[in-house]
Amino acid sequence: MTDSSDEAKQIEKLYEFGERLNEAKDKSQNVKDYEGVIDATKTSLKAKQLAAQLIPRFFKFFPNLSSRALNAHFDLIEEEDLAVRVQAIRGLPLFCKDTKEYISKIVDILGQLLTADEIVERDAVHKALMSVLRQDVKESLTALFKHIWNVEEPSQDDTIRDKVLCFIRDKVFPLKADLLRPPEEMERHITDLIKKSLGDVTGAEFRMFMDFLKSLSIFGEKAPPERLKELIGIIEGQADLDAQFDVSDADHIDRLISCLFMAIPFFVRGAPGSKFLNYLNKHIIPVFDKLPEERKLDLLKALAEISPYTTPQDSRQVLPSVVQLLKKYMPRRKTGEETNFTYVECLLFSFHHLAHKAPNASNSLCGYKIVTGQPSDRLGEDFSEYYKDFTERLSSVEDLTRATIKKLTQGMAEHNKAMAAAKSDEAKDNIKTLKQNTTTGLRTCNNILVMTKPLHLKTPAFIGDKSVNLSWKEAIKPSALSTTTATGVKRPAAGSGSNNLAIKKGHGAGNMQNQLVNRALEGISYGGSGGRGRGRGWGRRGRGRGYR
Repeated sequence: MTDSSDEAKQIEKLYEFGERLNEAKDKSQNVKDYEGVIDATKTSLKAKQLAAQLIPRFFKFFPNLSSRALNAHFDLIEEEDLAVRVQAIRGLPLFCKDTKEYISKIVDILGQLLTADEIVERDAVHKALMSVLRQDVKESLTALFKHIWNVEEPSQDDTIRDKVLCFIRDKVFPLKADLLRPPEEMERHITDLIKKSLGDVTGAEFRMFMDFLKSLSIFGEKAPPERLKELIGIIEGQADLDAQFDVSDADHIDRLISCLFMAIPFFVRGAPGSKFLNYLNKHIIPVFDKLPEERKLDLLKALAEISPYTTPQDSRQVLPSVVQLLKKYMPRRKTGEETNFTYVECLLFSFHHLAHKAPNASNSLCGYKIVTGQPSDRLGEDFSEYYKDFTERLSSVEDLTRATIKKLTQGMAEHNKAMAAAKSDEAKDNIKTLKQNTTTGLRTCNNILVMTKPLHLKTPAFIGDKSVNLSWKEAIKPSALSTTTATGVKRPAAGSGSNNLAIKKGHGAGNMQNQLVNRALEGISYGGSGGRGRGRGWGRRGRGRGYR
């Protein structure tokens, strides 16, 4: 252990080295002084702290000593003493201020140091990284992203990777306007880095990257079509639309539906959705019955939201599958089976928007008599039985819908009475949730009646505008005191903003906590939707396709 007199001599000697180096006109001649600074890294703690300041300050003047100087400084970063480590970290950006070839190495080291436990040390790492980023953002980002895509030993490197991702999310992304200059060049560069990282991401990580890409000016509102196509291509790659679909692969189903919802804003802006639609039509809709229950509604919601933006050709291809599902969930005669009104709303909405773009395709599917002058009108064929079947199904679902509206309206009156009588905040919150569920149910039912009405005509006018707002688009999020307020009555899942409204003839909703609610909603059950925004990723990494 170094005594105080030895330490004082070491510090004094270091100050002498520093003064001579500082005053020298040709500092490269003071090799012995710089070697003395390097050697001080093997002495006392205070000398090490001072050496940690002097080594990077004069580093550029002694290229022949660069390896020795760097190794000595890196040893200081591994010191047990926190003050020495922090001082060494603070000095790292100086190594590459005038010697750009060291940027990649310094960023690599700083990336590893993001795992530091001490707050003051981690703060020093953050500041050092930001300093290097401002020196050369392109080279620094490239080095930083290597920690994301080059994970050879996951058990060892995952922590570093996750810390780097957090740093990029929390420190780099918010400062994009300041850091990414010139914008066009640097936004393209970081886009390429992100695309290269996507072969190995979780669902949450992918959503984070997509949210960032959407915020870049190169993908903004004035972006050309090829840029939107690029973003859709990224989402398609993550959805793995080139893979054979396996209905037992819950991970792929989650990924596919999540990606589908992510793609909708780009479809709205005119990006092509053919690949998604074709995949749904070919692989998913044919096995709809085998999908997990909580994902069926997600799929139908996504299909409904996409339908206004499909091309006539895609609409014509998908329409038969939608009609088949419609017939399944709109029984021709009243049965004891459950009628899922939310499914019906989704499918009717999809049917209208698809048929609006390919109207005569409905002739051979529903027996309509729409004339476009094209051979595909098939007016010489007799589809009258299809028309009779379809309109009977419409009438049946209308009867059930009106009966449900009556019950929901009665239920709302009971809720209002119960709210006036409620004493505790919990009771009021439960009733508020039931009211919100009922309101959403009424929206669903009213939408169904609006959409079935024109379909009774031989030549219906299909809805192709925004006159019908899907029920979950306007729903109010319930407060989140508990997941379930009563048996059979669940709060909507976070972010879904909707309930799955279903009626089962001859069966009650269960033993509800409030008998008023039980009477008002007898025969009606709500099931929470999986919905988008469930906050759940799709497995661990290795789930997507890279863009190398």
